[in-house]
Amino acid sequence: MTYILALDQGTTSSRAIVFDVNMQVISVSQQEVPQHYPASGWVEHDPEDIWSTVVATTRDAIERAGILPTKIAGIGITNQRETTLVWDRATGKAVYNAIVWQDRRTADYCASLKADGYEPMVTARTGLLLDPYFSGTKLCWLLAYVPGLSDRAAAGEVVFGTVDSYLIWRLTGGQAHVTDSTNAARTLLYDIHKGEWSADICTLLGIPMGMLPDVRDCASDFGVTDPDHFGAAIPVLGVAGDQQAATIGQACFEPGMLKSTYGTGCFALLNTGNTAVTSHARLLTTIAYQLDGKPTYALEGSIFVAGAVVQWLRDALQIIGTAGQSGVLAEQADADQGVVIVPAFTGLGAPYWVPDCRGAVLGLTRNSGRAEFARAALESVAYQTRDLLESMQADWQTEEPAVLRVDGGMSTSDWTMQGLADILGAPVDRPVMPETTALGAGWLAGMRAGIYPDQTGFSRTWALGRRFEPVLSVAAREQRYARWKKAMDAVMQF
Repeated sequence: MTYILALDQGTTSSRAIVFDVNMQVISVSQQEVPQHYPASGWVEHDPEDIWSTVVATTRDAIERAGILPTKIAGIGITNQRETTLVWDRATGKAVYNAIVWQDRRTADYCASLKADGYEPMVTARTGLLLDPYFSGTKLCWLLAYVPGLSDRAAAGEVVFGTVDSYLIWRLTGGQAHVTDSTNAARTLLYDIHKGEWSADICTLLGIPMGMLPDVRDCASDFGVTDPDHFGAAIPVLGVAGDQQAATIGQACFEPGMLKSTYGTGCFALLNTGNTAVTSHARLLTTIAYQLDGKPTYALEGSIFVAGAVVQWLRDALQIIGTAGQSGVLAEQADADQGVVIVPAFTGLGAPYWVPDCRGAVLGLTRNSGRAEFARAALESVAYQTRDLLESMQADWQTEEPAVLRVDGGMSTSDWTMQGLADILGAPVDRPVMPETTALGAGWLAGMRAGIYPDQTGFSRTWALGRRFEPVLSVAAREQRYARWKKAMDAVMQF
């Protein structure tokens, strides 16, 4: 058995990728996942859309690869994190739509918990802040607002999980209710220091602990698929949340190594080794990965809108026809105009954490047009990344900017990556292998199956595609960033 199947279930699409014994991509299949916005600030997915797109893309990827499913040694799963599902233990049917990580419906509840003084306790145990971003208050909302659900949870009739848990349950025919440490660490319910669910936080939020999945290493035995799904019983051997999977795929295994993924949002992780660094700059302390029972920790900064601002240009403003046109248009802009877009469409993430903040466009002149909007949209991602990295440097107590390894859809834009290097004043490295998230999940499964190398061997396979060095003058860089900070102040005071 010489193939590995990676399932990448993201916010906007589900993908299946087949890797060969040399960790090269053999086939890819992808389908979009419909988004639902039932109220302002609410974001949901139909769980059946998640499931059906995963099954369809997996079958298609296996067919495109021209292989027998019996040749697949294992499955690695990576998933959109924090997205929350509850389903019937007997039937596997979800009781409500999946509440997506972007959803802000529990903002008032989080604010009330903060006002009552609970955030220091929650942060000390989980490394997270009291924000609607995380799964815990989403689950609390479901128990309160779905009729009869709280009673059913107390009776053990329903279970909770993030997307990885839900998929494994369905893939194994209900035989496995499990998750990995990286996904558990994003629920607001998991003590990342003790490596167990927090009874205190579950009591605070009114969550029966019997609903929660078993937590395992990222490379472990998560169950075996029902042969009816793909034509063979395939073991699930690797699981990691999408940003942690990208960290693994970028081979950021040494303390101080840093990666940033540019998808719907932007997520930067700094490996801090076996030390869970407490952030004083409003970042998150999280688990980067866990192998052989030993967690490796990270500082994380989360930006809610990165690639989504390009989708906004395309779909809402219709400034561009395709995402790839944004860089071409931005290059034509008048850089001296100084248009700034703050894309706080769903509030601000790290290091600000203002859930009820909304976006703005500042610095418009009579000559501002499509090109200036495109430039400002792409620059907003660079500015937000600098916000994160400056906070990381403060927490990590270093003044030296680290080399940033990048991946995700936006990283394919040379203009955007050069602009990122210019604003950061640091090198930006884009690898040869673009599928870093899927590769991370695939490597976990392949290593567990015994066909892929260990961490040291895997690190040697990482290859640089292109390095972007900063060319903007220090004076120009600081002038532009100062303009961004003024825009941020204006938005947060609005």
